This record gives sequence, C-alpha cells and structure tokens, in this order.
Amino acid sequence: MTATLSKVFTYAAMPAIAVLVGALISLIRQPGAGLRSAVQHFAAGTVFSVLAVELLPDLMHRHLPWPTFIGFTLGVAFMLLLKWFGDRNTDETEGRSTRGLLTAMGVDVALDGALIGLSFAAGEKQGLLLTVGLVLELLFLGVSCGTSLRGAGRSSPRVAGTAALLGIILLAGAGVGAAALASVSPVYVDALLAFGVAALLYLVTEELLVEAHEAPETPVQTAMFFLGFILLFMIDMLV
Repeated sequence: MTATLSKVFTYAAMPAIAVLVGALISLIRQPGAGLRSAVQHFAAGTVFSVLAVELLPDLMHRHLPWPTFIGFTLGVAFMLLLKWFGDRNTDETEGRSTRGLLTAMGVDVALDGALIGLSFAAGEKQGLLLTVGLVLELLFLGVSCGTSLRGAGRSSPRVAGTAALLGIILLAGAGVGAAALASVSPVYVDALLAFGVAALLYLVTEELLVEAHEAPETPVQTAMFFLGFILLFMIDMLV
C-alpha cells in the first residue's frame, strides 16, 4: 500500500503542478483562442485514448456488468449534477460567480485526483497514461482559474494561492482514490472505475471539446484531437 500510495502521489503531483503553472501563465499572458482550442483538442484526444485503449477494455475483462452499470450511472448523474450546480451560479450579465466557479473547479480537481488513484486498479501504466492526459486539461483549468480571479480583481498572490490550493485538493483526491482501491472489494473497485470512466467521458465530450469549439476552428486544431489519441496509443504499445 505504501509503495502504491507513493506512486499515486508522484503521478498526481504532475497535474497538481500544471494547475499552478496554468494560473501563473494567465498572470503573464493569456493564451490566444487558437492555441487554447488546439491544446484542448489534444488533451481530449489523449484522455479518450486512455479510455478506449486501457480503461474500457479493463472493465470488459472484469465481467461484472451490474457494478459497472451502477457505477457508470452514478458517474453520469454526478457530472450532470455538477453541471447543474455550475449553471445555477451563472448570471446572464455578470457570468458565473467566482465562488461558484471555484467550487466547481475544486470538485473537478478532487475528482481528477481520485481518478488517478483509482486508475491503478487497471495497472500502473494506465495510471501514468491517464496522468499525461489530465496534465494538459488541468493546465488550462489553471489558466481559466487565474483569468477569472484576475477579472474579479484578485491580486497575483491570491491567484497563485488559490491555484496551489486546487493542487492540494487534487493530491488529496488522489490519496482518497488510492485508499479506496486498497480497502474495498473488487466489486466496488469495478463500480468506482466505471464511475471514473463516465466522468472522463463527460470531461472529453462536454467540457474539453465544447470549450475547444467555442472559437472558429482550423483543420490543424481539429487534427490535434487525433494526434493526441494516436500518440497515447503508440506510447501504450511501446511501453
């Protein structure tokens, strides 16, 4: 357990640092819409690759249909509830409130951390590949966090402190995910993994790709999704 927990925290530290780096980048210069779209396409491709190549086949091989169905359904319900909460804190004239936005981000990073911990149910390689995909997603979450806080008049130290707190929440989530993996029966592990798969599918289809499509796209930006997919696929084959 100690060795596994150490590996989980090592992997989770990468996206935790990415959140802080993204926030610091937003203080210096905000990335343009084209670059954001390209990176979000790429991140979506990498996460989808991990789902298609590693996590979904692992669930199939476990042959536990009902725990998978229940976990997946709960995962979808949770993400829709999170979306409802975010929309509830949106004002037509002022945009989403800072408090509501930060709460949603906190839940998001905690869930991402837990998914890193739970991905070890499929193997260490799967955990590493998922981490690579989440690093890019959380980099731009940090950019979004910094941009929103600066727009609300927060100081640079406040922005950096908030991003660091989000990183700590992610590490805590990873610890919870690893602890759950070590302490529950295989049936519950299967349900938790299915929950994570649903959350990642939602992340790709309803967050990363939706945001990537907000700006006019070029074929190069669209191709970044497939580049991210095939790169993770090739890494998986070679490792």
